[in-house]
Amino acid sequence: MKLKDILAISGEPGLFLYIAGSRNGVIVESIVDHRRKNASGTTSKISSLAEISIFTDDDDVSLSQVLTTLYPLSEGKPTISAKATEAELRALFDKVIPHYDRDRFHLSDMKKVVTWYNTLVGAGMTDFSIEEEKEE
Repeated sequence: MKLKDILAISGEPGLFLYIAGSRNGVIVESIVDHRRKNASGTTSKISSLAEISIFTDDDDVSLSQVLTTLYPLSEGKPTISAKATEAELRALFDKVIPHYDRDRFHLSDMKKVVTWYNTLVGAGMTDFSIEEEKEE
């Protein structure tokens, strides 16, 4: 499982593994319950986790870097719940991305990142790096 193959679909809870393209979108499989379904790109926004980044005061930081930094902080285990208090979530992200943009990286975004991280670790994912394609 690679981060570029993991998809977030607007309006759908959880994360999905890309299986194949279809005439009306993509076929995906839930990481949690392994059910397959067709996700339409015309009715939902489909984003690969490899393409998502977090706003910072400087340059944006890729979600891959955030998850990679979070992994040793949580000792390879799921981290705090997305239902944790605002203070706990902000304290966590102060450790992970100390220079995150406090105006554009909202509490709801923090909850989403924590939920995604816990889902991925629960599914056995330990490598959050994005492999760059080699130039020929």
